Amino acid sequence: MSEKQVLPNATTVLVLGICSIVFSCLFVGIVLGIIGIVLAGKPRTMYKENSSLYDGYSSLNAGFIMSIIGTALGGIYTVYYIIVGAAAFSMLSHHSY
Repeated sequence: MSEKQVLPNATTVLVLGICSIVFSCLFVGIVLGIIGIVLAGKPRTMYKENSSLYDGYSSLNAGFIMSIIGTALGGIYTVYYIIVGAAAFSMLSHHSY
């Protein structure tokens, strides 16, 4: 029996998923999460077509899920920053002397 191949980009997607959650409070978390989601697409399809040939799906899937979470958290933080910025601008522009 031949040795299984490691799925391409499994470790990369895992690292990007972790970093997207860690840096989700910064705008870079969204970018890292989206890159992780995109890079996980083809290897996930490859595994689903023939799972007996590949190893490392758990790392790939964990990274994919964390990339989704990091992207969502980054989006929430971005909306929060926009609301706080708009409120601060509104308060400053309505200040009377």
